[in-house]
Amino acid sequence: METTTIFTRDKSGETIRLDDPEYPELFKVIQKAIRTTAKLNSLATVDLQEINTIFSDLIGKKIDDTFFLIPPFYTDFGENINIGKNVFVNHACTFMDRGGITIEDNVLIGPKVNLITTNHPINPAERRATISYPILIKKGAWIGVGATILPGVTIGENSIVAAGAVVSKDVADNTIVGGVPAKFIRNI
Repeated sequence: METTTIFTRDKSGETIRLDDPEYPELFKVIQKAIRTTAKLNSLATVDLQEINTIFSDLIGKKIDDTFFLIPPFYTDFGENINIGKNVFVNHACTFMDRGGITIEDNVLIGPKVNLITTNHPINPAERRATISYPILIKKGAWIGVGATILPGVTIGENSIVAAGAVVSKDVADNTIVGGVPAKFIRNI
């Protein structure tokens, strides 16, 4: 039987409070993400090998050599990001990944895209706590500039999220969505 930790509880959608006895362990990873993204974002040149080395340190596993990231890049955690092959992430993206972000092969992420897996409870008395749900972006998808993907959303294979869209519900394979909130536009 797997041991339950704050990390497994956080990824499974449990409400995490700041006074949780294990919160200091979670906060250590948050601090590492702050340090590592600062290092990534202070590079004087765009050396793809150096970017990939620092990004691999951030997520805690080696990234594929086909990964292409243009800094700056922002994350609140880092260690729950999984990225496939031939993925492009343009500049100024924010990945809040405590709930887990999986980006499959051949995905394009436009500039200033926000992938947000963490939210807060509705009850005002609990609002400083967090609840996290995963985001999955399937192979071949394209996320347009400034789009925001909210907790628990899956973006279908080969689908397109239009620029500036706010996606709060799953997107079917081979479709285009856009708007606030994002709605079906057409099939591909």
